[in-house]
Amino acid sequence: MKKHPVTWFYILAFSFSWLGMISAALGSRDIAPFDSPYFQLFSIFYAVGPALAAVIVSQVAYGKTGVQEFDKGLIQWRVGLVWYIVAVLGPVVLLIAAQVVTKLLSLPVTIAVPQGNLSFFAIFGFVINFFANTCEEIGWRGFALPRLQKRHNALTATLIVGILWGFWHLPLVFLVGNPMSEFPFLWFIMIVTNAFIYTWIYNSTKGSILLVALFHGSLNIFGAFIPGVSAISYVLLNCVVAIILIAVFGRTNLSRRKRVCAG
Repeated sequence: MKKHPVTWFYILAFSFSWLGMISAALGSRDIAPFDSPYFQLFSIFYAVGPALAAVIVSQVAYGKTGVQEFDKGLIQWRVGLVWYIVAVLGPVVLLIAAQVVTKLLSLPVTIAVPQGNLSFFAIFGFVINFFANTCEEIGWRGFALPRLQKRHNALTATLIVGILWGFWHLPLVFLVGNPMSEFPFLWFIMIVTNAFIYTWIYNSTKGSILLVALFHGSLNIFGAFIPGVSAISYVLLNCVVAIILIAVFGRTNLSRRKRVCAG
């Protein structure tokens, strides 16, 4: 684990999270005994898996100093107002642009808007998403990305994180009612290209896990509440944004600042 911390991080992150994802997927298909509420408790590992893996590997490989890196990233809030605007309103801009493209190209709409008390869903959903997404980002951007960026440029590191992040979602394809089950390949491309935005924010804010978690949570929430968005249009838009980020900021850092490295 000390020699190959990133490899061990992914082994543990996949193991912990897939325990929860697979249990949830089997339960959603009424496959006993996974339909039992007791087995559904394993779904918590889906959210906390990446963070748990990062903490374990950091403690073994680096001791207290490794774990303290996450604390710095989580409280890295002095990043300038513009990055809070990007993190919170950036997803709105992306989704509305995808909505426009959907209408212009007459693409099939694949994101449904929840019914009922929307204010309750929004508040409850954001709290749950922010917790879950923070646990994810402690692993993907807090642990893996800065270590990969020490050995590779930001472009290569982002592709590695993005591809593995995409495969990490694989069991959700079998979860009944999950939108990923309809267009798994499109969702995979969406996640990989989306990773470039996360790297841009992470490197630009000197490694703020807080800001990437805020962006992640905002994207999930607004994605559920902004209607008329096709997965195809969102993938196309993500590809364009990724290309622009690479062209403007360069593959070395994907940011005006030097890429964040660790380990």
